[in-house]
Amino acid sequence: MRRSTDPVSRSGQPRLRALDELVALPRRSPLYPELARALGAAGRLHLLLTDLTPVPVRPTSARVRSGCYRSLDGDPVDLRISARSGSVPLSFLHELGHLVDHQLAAEPRAFASRGHPALKRWRAAVRRLPSRAPEHAGSSHRRYFDSFRELWARSYAQTALRLSGDRLLRDQLLALQRAGDPWVWPDEEFAPVAAEVEAAFGRLGLLRGAVGRAA
Repeated sequence: MRRSTDPVSRSGQPRLRALDELVALPRRSPLYPELARALGAAGRLHLLLTDLTPVPVRPTSARVRSGCYRSLDGDPVDLRISARSGSVPLSFLHELGHLVDHQLAAEPRAFASRGHPALKRWRAAVRRLPSRAPEHAGSSHRRYFDSFRELWARSYAQTALRLSGDRLLRDQLLALQRAGDPWVWPDEEFAPVAAEVEAAFGRLGLLRGAVGRAA
């Protein structure tokens, strides 16, 4: 029996998978409707080439961290999302972004955001954005907040919400932008970055619409 600290297993050869095949949502949790809505938004954006068995999403009641992506020995363990998160869809998509980043990398313990050629133009675009790190943050926190891993997770989450076609998710994003939330960028600043996130999935052959047209 798999323990909650064990990584998920792999099975067969890598193949193109829809995200709802890759992520196992907690159907009995009160968070399920929001998680399913957010997963649907990401799933309309892209597929993933992988041999992973489903990665579980585990609700928590953590006060300090709204979510986390856990891995062990280069493989995912789970995604954890706090019910106390100010925005469950944003927090979930942020951690899903870390999972995607991890799985796009060629090396088991690497993350694609730091050096994958397909994300080169995204890295250039996101570096042109002003930092959203809180002014009172120390230098180490700023470095973490502005690292490519964190910038990718935030870019991924905001792009999925922005392109979701879901009015409720778009309204939540707009509310966060109006409040000046540091985890999202103003829409006019972010538009070129969203385009590069989408283009990166296209270069990788994972963009949902492009895969559908090719098929």
